[in-house]
Amino acid sequence: MTTSFERTPGWLDWYAGPSRPGFRLPEGAVDAHCHVFGPGDEFPYAPERKYTPCDASKEQLFALRDHLGFTRNVIVQATCHGADNSALVDALRASGGLARGVATLRPDATDAEVRELHEAGVRGVRFNFVKRLVDAAPRQELREVAEKIAPYGWHAVVYFEAADLPDLRDFLLSIPVPLVVDHMGRPDTTKDPEGPGFEAFLDFLRARNDIWCKVTCPERLSASGPPALDGERNAYGDVVPFARRVVEEFPDRVLWGTDWPHPNLTDHMPDDGLLVDFVPHIAPTRGLRQKLLVDNPTRLYWPEAD
Repeated sequence: MTTSFERTPGWLDWYAGPSRPGFRLPEGAVDAHCHVFGPGDEFPYAPERKYTPCDASKEQLFALRDHLGFTRNVIVQATCHGADNSALVDALRASGGLARGVATLRPDATDAEVRELHEAGVRGVRFNFVKRLVDAAPRQELREVAEKIAPYGWHAVVYFEAADLPDLRDFLLSIPVPLVVDHMGRPDTTKDPEGPGFEAFLDFLRARNDIWCKVTCPERLSASGPPALDGERNAYGDVVPFARRVVEEFPDRVLWGTDWPHPNLTDHMPDDGLLVDFVPHIAPTRGLRQKLLVDNPTRLYWPEAD
């Protein structure tokens, strides 16, 4: 029996026919933040979800990987699937070792379940604190999950908005596994990148040497929106000084990814080729780009190949 899902009204489908980037990715580059959605008739969306997306299959993700010039992916469990990681695991197993995963885990997960996810290629869990996307989980439950994954060498990917960091900071720093922060903690890009708000985020990254940061999603963070393409294919310029500060201060702890298929955007859907061309603006040297796109994600997700 198949299940039919009606997508959230106003939902924007991912950009069809993305351009080829002008920037040539280095060999071994990793798209370190992307998702798969369903397909819903094969991997039903969670009853508790706060949105219903369009389908975005593993085949479509892998085709985009090849089109843009990436070698590997890190697939992050989508909140629309809740803690049912079936679609994620299916994609990992189909990747031939070219994908790793970040799962959602409940505190009552058994060690056998964690081991099965590890064997499939999962290397982290995601803790989402963005209230419009998920209901808040008790912090003690998150701590239990962190303790459960620690023996496997996994990390916790944490997603929060800048305004919530002061309340979350002490708790996050107490989590007993490495942390990876999604999307630079969603800074307010109308503010000064040298100002106290973003400085507080950088201080958080400085607090432990095992906190990583994804300098991702300029299309979400930009206040000015996507300009028309210019001769340098430069877009989302207001995000550049924030991301470049992170890349230059923490060159060994930064990651980058497309965020395909870009869930919950309401004003435009980005061209993924254009997003790749954002990278040289935030990592202006070949050495920084090598670390951002190849060395760092390989060390975190494929340490055996490092």
